[in-house]
Amino acid sequence: MAYDNGEHGTAQRFLIQSLRLAEESGNAALGAHVLAGMADQATLVGHPAEGRRLAQAGRHGLAKTMSNACLADLWTLEARALAVLGEPKAAAHAIHEAQTAYTKVDLADEPEWAAFIDPAYLGGEWANAFRDMGQPGHAEEHAQSSIRHAERQKRARRGAMSQAVVAVSHLQRNDLDAAHAAGVRTLYLASQVKSSRCVEAVQDIQRRMVSFGKNPLVADFNERARSLVRAA
Repeated sequence: MAYDNGEHGTAQRFLIQSLRLAEESGNAALGAHVLAGMADQATLVGHPAEGRRLAQAGRHGLAKTMSNACLADLWTLEARALAVLGEPKAAAHAIHEAQTAYTKVDLADEPEWAAFIDPAYLGGEWANAFRDMGQPGHAEEHAQSSIRHAERQKRARRGAMSQAVVAVSHLQRNDLDAAHAAGVRTLYLASQVKSSRCVEAVQDIQRRMVSFGKNPLVADFNERARSLVRAA
């Protein structure tokens, strides 16, 4: 919760504490899951090399047990880090490994905490990776899949972040009309939850729209986003 509220110092302290507790309890899968959270945070705050290392450490920890859902998550988060590091081939390989691992998931064999590692989450994260690799076609494909699953589950937060990727994918193809429409859908979903990550996704769209200058659609989106960003 602290992580999603942008309180990264507090989140890091809880993650470190939970990693120690998982180690003390001998729960290797939970320890790997905590390392996944640490990897995600590291990449988000601008340390993708550390994010990659932590994801790899998590996969190493799974050698003592097995959770295909957690393995898929760790490969996904390694892909996110690799995409930011500018290693598209390695990132695409990591996504392939994540997809392979997820095909082997049997929820009956997975711990309860692994339930969120599903097509809505994974598709959204793969979309983020392809966005960062500058591959808008693949980014939109995975983002749309994530959105469909999130809608069925009524997960506004995940839907908002994936809609933001759709908006960015249109901007990467210089289609401002489509980007504006996706951006408005992002705002609608983001307004339903309190999440610093949703706000950051909206701000990312705003930054990327700057290159379109004083286009009326840019001004309209910024006006619509103002109250959400101000509240954050």
